[in-house]
Amino acid sequence: MQALIFDCDGVLVDTERDGHRVAFNRAFAAKGLDHEWTVERYGVLLGTAGGKERLRRHFDETEWPVAETERKGFIGDLHRLKTDIFVRLIESGGLPLRSGVARLMDEAIEAGVTMAVCSTSDERAVSAIVNVLLGPDRAPHLSVFAGDMVGPKKPDPAIYNLASQQLGLDPSQCLVVEDSQIGLGAALAAGMNCVITTSAYTANQDFTGAARVLSELGDGDGTRLSLAECRALLGA
Repeated sequence: MQALIFDCDGVLVDTERDGHRVAFNRAFAAKGLDHEWTVERYGVLLGTAGGKERLRRHFDETEWPVAETERKGFIGDLHRLKTDIFVRLIESGGLPLRSGVARLMDEAIEAGVTMAVCSTSDERAVSAIVNVLLGPDRAPHLSVFAGDMVGPKKPDPAIYNLASQQLGLDPSQCLVVEDSQIGLGAALAAGMNCVITTSAYTANQDFTGAARVLSELGDGDGTRLSLAECRALLGA
């Protein structure tokens, strides 16, 4: 086994409903925009990967508040504000790590297994989760690939291809932990095996092709995935 690679949102932390959605809504309010994403609406928008891409889709489907020539700058400014708000939410400690994440990472660190985080979220937001919630004992062991490091978003495999290339990894010996169908598609397209830990928004998605589908990684007597089991899934 060469590497254990984690998606961020929904895998490390169940951030979508009570983190990113809240931050988007606060950004809308701060800009005086008459838009609010309900839990249901945000669930629909999650079919599009990437925060800026989600904003564009939303305004395409509703109404743009600015002229077409101003849209790129408008989206950039709004998304930066949203990221500032999200990072403050993370730093407040209001969103905990999901069960089993710290345990599995600690097992990997002890065994000398390479680890990375691959996400289409803004790099600042991902780094805040890694540095604040995982802490100084784990963060240095994680390479972060996020945001606009690649053009196409998941389910395109670009972010996973970038990680394997830059870290010199054999994709077939990498196990990805994802929570969504589009994340699974990206991992498989990169030639990597994938375990799913379902999140609040993804429990009913089609995960055909996943090595395993779990409700959580688990801790203690409720452990559902150990490092030894990760190795076995790869035939290592």
